[in-house]
Amino acid sequence: MIIGVADTTFARANMGAFAIDELKRHTSARIVRVTVPGVKDLPVAAKKLIEEEKCDIVMALGMPGGKDQDKVCAHEASQGIMMAQLMTNRHIIEVFVHEDEAKNDAELAWLLEQRTREHAVNVVLMLTRPQEMTKLSGTGQRQGFADAGPARK
Repeated sequence: MIIGVADTTFARANMGAFAIDELKRHTSARIVRVTVPGVKDLPVAAKKLIEEEKCDIVMALGMPGGKDQDKVCAHEASQGIMMAQLMTNRHIIEVFVHEDEAKNDAELAWLLEQRTREHAVNVVLMLTRPQEMTKLSGTGQRQGFADAGPARK
């Protein structure tokens, strides 16, 4: 089993290191990491990890800025990630933390780490225990901030 981790230099925390640390806590899978400048570079990085490094799944980690143009770039990156998934028939778990999701730097730092770590656990579950993911269906899980919980009548 091989897990790819693609992260960016634009992010304001070392999301790749958080992911690798968490992955190592939950699996002995080989981990291959690549770092690119920004979120729009993640689709090809993830595709290359799958095709050239034979990764079974990839985490695409990035932190789009808070300006309108950054949101457009994040959307375009997401589209590319979806295309790469369809082209390779492999999951690429997009882990984006938008800079304007946090009220201050401390909260941003916390969110960058927390969301990355929670998605790393999702990656391990998807690869090794998919039935565990099924048990979480409809439970309002959120990565980073508190879970929303299921809707109630």
